[in-house]
Amino acid sequence: MANRSVVLDTETTGMPVTDGHRIIEIGCVELLGRRLTGRHFHVYLQPDRESDEGAIGVHGITNEFLVGKPRFAEVADEFFDFIKGAQLIIHNAAFDVGFINNEFALMGQHERADITQHCSILDTLLMARERHPGQRNSLDALCKRYGVDNSGRELHGALLDSEILADVYLTMTGGQTSLSLAGNASDGNGSGEGSGNRATEIRRLSADRPRGRIIQASEAELAEHQARLEIIAKSAGGPALWTQLLEAQQ
Repeated sequence: MANRSVVLDTETTGMPVTDGHRIIEIGCVELLGRRLTGRHFHVYLQPDRESDEGAIGVHGITNEFLVGKPRFAEVADEFFDFIKGAQLIIHNAAFDVGFINNEFALMGQHERADITQHCSILDTLLMARERHPGQRNSLDALCKRYGVDNSGRELHGALLDSEILADVYLTMTGGQTSLSLAGNASDGNGSGEGSGNRATEIRRLSADRPRGRIIQASEAELAEHQARLEIIAKSAGGPALWTQLLEAQQ
């Protein structure tokens, strides 16, 4: 599906993956045309091993909580169908992609053991480092920098972090975060419902109001605007909407 992105996060028993650590939670939210749709994929997983104490301190998911949860093999097809063909937006993508590839490899599904063959990857950590060199670029730091509310994030959680990252990504790249597609959506695994748009009263301006002043942009402001459009085009992989509108008028 064109212009479909999936913002993804995982939690694990620890790190690195080469020490036999496994995924215990996957959280994804869907974007269509840079709008949140309300569809998501979320699951906790039984990893068949204990989590490191340090990892539990980060995400708060105990070994006891995971008893009886499905194993990755039980949700692999549903998860793959959700992400296949999408642009995956991940913060520190090498970590999550490495763990996802490992889970498919452990199942013997070697055709899926490199998800970069089925999805494109956008790493928001690398993007943030390019834009803010020498600064902290954790998800919490980006929330503070871009004014994204993460007040509900006392511990890491894959679904919550993917929702927050979606807001951060859209804000970083000049998009809007508050609109969603109308109607309900479902992914068969605990998906959320889309909320309908509420109409608001149209307020008409008086015809007798004073005419506003027209202030032309300075050359420096125009240059800054053009630089911003180029950043958006690089991040989105295509011209910004403003650029497309100008080209259509010429």
